[in-house]
Amino acid sequence: MIVYPNAKINIGLNVLEKRSDGYHELSSVFYPVKELYDILEIIPSTDFSFSSSGISIPGENNICTNAFDLLKADFGIGNVKIHLHKQIPVGAGLGGGSADGAFTLTALNELFDLKLSNFQLEKYALQLGADCPFFIDNTSKLVEGIGEKMINIDLDLSQFEIKLINPEIHISTKEAYTGVAPQNPELSVEEIIKIPIKEWKGKLKNDFEISAFEKYPQLAKMKEKLYADGAIYASMTGSGSVLYSLQNIV
Repeated sequence: MIVYPNAKINIGLNVLEKRSDGYHELSSVFYPVKELYDILEIIPSTDFSFSSSGISIPGENNICTNAFDLLKADFGIGNVKIHLHKQIPVGAGLGGGSADGAFTLTALNELFDLKLSNFQLEKYALQLGADCPFFIDNTSKLVEGIGEKMINIDLDLSQFEIKLINPEIHISTKEAYTGVAPQNPELSVEEIIKIPIKEWKGKLKNDFEISAFEKYPQLAKMKEKLYADGAIYASMTGSGSVLYSLQNIV
């Protein structure tokens, strides 16, 4: 079985408060970008194995292996060979790792006919990471809490070109959160996305930009250039460092 875990962008991202468990309460709109994806192959095997190619994956623990272990523990599924060809930049705010974990769950669910609902899969996905549940349904959502509260929203950006700029700067999640000051905005993400997109500039903000732009001034310059090149809206996505713009399709 071959599946294609896709990227996402954040349309606005507010860090509202730090919880007692160390996580942060967020508010953001997640929007899938299916034109950018990894390639994930899972086939039954006598022994379990994981391999990867493409962009190097840092760390020893892989989220695809963790997803397999979750379902193995609860359902005793057979072993598989997993190969991940990585194309979504790592540490860029595009949710590639989260997508890989979520797509592993959905693929195993189908491969072993576990008949798990999306709601059940989202519960498993949350054990893998805060952004993972979004990729189970993989449609535009207002995401709140630590990622477990998701509300369907009607947001269609198909009339725009989504342009991604990768400065190839790795910003770790820990680094990003160290520099952010949680606060409640005057207007929520939910309120702002209801106004015309041409009015988003200056209102719809990603709270991680403040510290990221201070540490990496080239990111701020890249954003300015996106607007100079005709962007209707431009922003850093997630905790960085990739920037995106929405431009009218010519």
